[in-house]
Amino acid sequence: MRPDTEELKKIAKQVRRDILLMLAEAKSGHTGGALSSVEILVALYYCKLRHDPKNPRWPLRDIFIISKGHACPVLYAVLAERGFLPREELMTLRKFGSRLQGHAYIGVPGVEASSGSLGQGLSIANGFALSARLDNLPRRIFALLGDGEMQEGQIWEAAMTAAHYKLDNLCAILDHNGMQIDGTIEETKGIEPLREKWEAFGWNVIEIDGHNFEDIMRAYDNAETFKGKPALIIARTIKGKGVSFIENQVDWHGIAPKQQELERALKELE
Repeated sequence: MRPDTEELKKIAKQVRRDILLMLAEAKSGHTGGALSSVEILVALYYCKLRHDPKNPRWPLRDIFIISKGHACPVLYAVLAERGFLPREELMTLRKFGSRLQGHAYIGVPGVEASSGSLGQGLSIANGFALSARLDNLPRRIFALLGDGEMQEGQIWEAAMTAAHYKLDNLCAILDHNGMQIDGTIEETKGIEPLREKWEAFGWNVIEIDGHNFEDIMRAYDNAETFKGKPALIIARTIKGKGVSFIENQVDWHGIAPKQQELERALKELE
């Protein structure tokens, strides 16, 4: 049974608190892009993705790949919320000897592939999708992409591959917050028109408000029922969502909150 929208909003708020707490404890990390993708992952892990926290390698599980791996605090926080790891472990982020590294690490329960170099996640997802077909498994594959990755050639090679093989068990989600480390996407290297490009590459494209749970769930359901093409969900989001002084501020791409900033942010998330 799916949690209702109000319950999902409460979970999302807790995930945002955990992201801020772990980044502040680490004194480094990527704040803006983790906060922008909270609803996307909460909806996925609570309402769509088949998984078993007690058996992370369950053979019939669905697969999630975080291609924008620097935003891994959101994944770690959601995994902790779902019971893959203890919440107190979140406070070891980026510390020596911790398995919670600064980019997603396959040694963490529930993490399916390590990430670091951007642009690779969709290719990895293609591999999982093809192998599921060869093994006749009813498995769905999800991949979270970032705006900056749209500027990389490997993404478009992977997009062609997925369409060529009609990988309708694959759903990519673009966290389209309009910013990257160097500034806005349009200032750095424009990627529009996204819908037309992906449709031309042979994908089923769905555009949504990436912070609206009803929109997100409808998109996940659409992606699952549409046959013959892979799906791309363009989720329009706000970088740093949920904290007023972080929202839409490119400087918060790769810095962690200091103590006073943390206290102010947590106050907003009460």
